[in-house]
Amino acid sequence: MMLHGKRVLVTGGTGSMGRTFVHRALSGAHGTPKKVIVFSRDEAKQHDMRMGYLHRAAATDEVIFNNFRNVLEFRIGDVRDYGDVCSALKETDIAINAAALKQVPTCEYFPAQAILTNCLGAQNIVRAIGENGYPVETVVGISTDKACKPVNVMGMTKSLQERILVAANVLVRRTRFICVRYGNVLASRGSVIPLFHDQIRNGGPLTVTHPKMTRFLLSLEEAVDTVLAALRGARAGETFVPRAPAASVMNIAKALIGDRRIPVRITGIRPGEKLHEVLVSEEEVHHCVKRGDYYVIRPMLPELRSGKAREANAPAREYSSGDNVLNLAATVRLLKRARLMPDDRGAAGREEFLR
Repeated sequence: MMLHGKRVLVTGGTGSMGRTFVHRALSGAHGTPKKVIVFSRDEAKQHDMRMGYLHRAAATDEVIFNNFRNVLEFRIGDVRDYGDVCSALKETDIAINAAALKQVPTCEYFPAQAILTNCLGAQNIVRAIGENGYPVETVVGISTDKACKPVNVMGMTKSLQERILVAANVLVRRTRFICVRYGNVLASRGSVIPLFHDQIRNGGPLTVTHPKMTRFLLSLEEAVDTVLAALRGARAGETFVPRAPAASVMNIAKALIGDRRIPVRITGIRPGEKLHEVLVSEEEVHHCVKRGDYYVIRPMLPELRSGKAREANAPAREYSSGDNVLNLAATVRLLKRARLMPDDRGAAGREEFLR
């Protein structure tokens, strides 16, 4: 079991994906880790997360609760600070770098801040391992579809983060540096579905930037599945990409509205937004392969090219959210399966867990 006996660091561990990964790690489903370190600069979110585990009493949560008491550690720090990163990494086997500035408009107005977190943070991890000889086995960088053919600061900085981590395999050969790249995570903090839920509760209108805008959709559990799949099977420098459904933002709004008499207002594309997102570009197709439920983008650096037998190339063209878009009925089914309809009590519970 890949996490058994391991010391796991999650930077940005109080974010939506970080919390879900920690919850899964503590479940014991992938082995019982020796330590899970939640590393972030937000004291309030760490306190809420700690109290959430302390108050967990249901029998179904017994394993998670016991593992929390023995394994979970909270550490205040910032990936921008080299000393903080060194302190957190020095006794780590696996590092998940989920710390990020990820709101597109925020990064457009404060690009220097995005560079410090998304680029310098990754470089601090590489530098700390390389300069100090820390025994880190694997580093996983959490990336986004916006890093592919980037047109905004958030995507540009995430694209650079990918390159920093891929190149680290040449500079620090004792550690495996890999990435995952995925699209919008359903119901994650700051995403469109919680916004639509709030707008519905307030009687509308629902605000859609463009009627033809599309996005890849992935649940938080599927995002964690992608990280675990990469931990299990990625070779040095590879990027794992899940094959995820795509839907128009307009259909997401219509699906959530249902029979309610709530209007939709078109607000216009925001600074740095794309009409469609791309997970694998036409340039990356030439060194992209299919493994199970994932596309795997191989590193372009010749030092990292695998000498193993060639795998079937996939996809045949760039992988865009504008292709094979779900219709309204299929979008409704997807949101119901994820328990994200406004009248679904599970959605409310999920949002409460994320706060």
